[in-house]
Amino acid sequence: QVQLVESGGGLVRPGASLRLSCAASGDTLTTYNMAWFRQAPGKEREFVAAIRRANNNKYYGDSVKGRFTVSKDSGKNTMYLHMSGLDPEDTAVYYCALAAGSPISMYLRYATTYDYWGQGTQVTVSS
Repeated sequence: QVQLVESGGGLVRPGASLRLSCAASGDTLTTYNMAWFRQAPGKEREFVAAIRRANNNKYYGDSVKGRFTVSKDSGKNTMYLHMSGLDPEDTAVYYCALAAGSPISMYLRYATTYDYWGQGTQVTVSS
């Protein structure tokens, strides 16, 4: 059973940068497809970024493209989300997730594809 623990969230001002971490235990992170999602109050869970296991390609949601970068450190069994140019619209609980198997790339954007989830970390962007 894989366990995921997110960290790095907090309160930041608009324009700031932040790095979220997702540490995995119980299995090797890189044997899975990896992703970040977020959920703001009253809204559906939104795809943020993913790394496809089969080819290490990275995918981003339209609202974060060019500002956020997803990466992994196999040695630390940890995934990261580097966020820059943060905006109040980025305020949400951020979740990391893992999916087994080899889903086609378009399915990486759907929360239902994922088998394991962390508990989430709050990111608040406010002046």
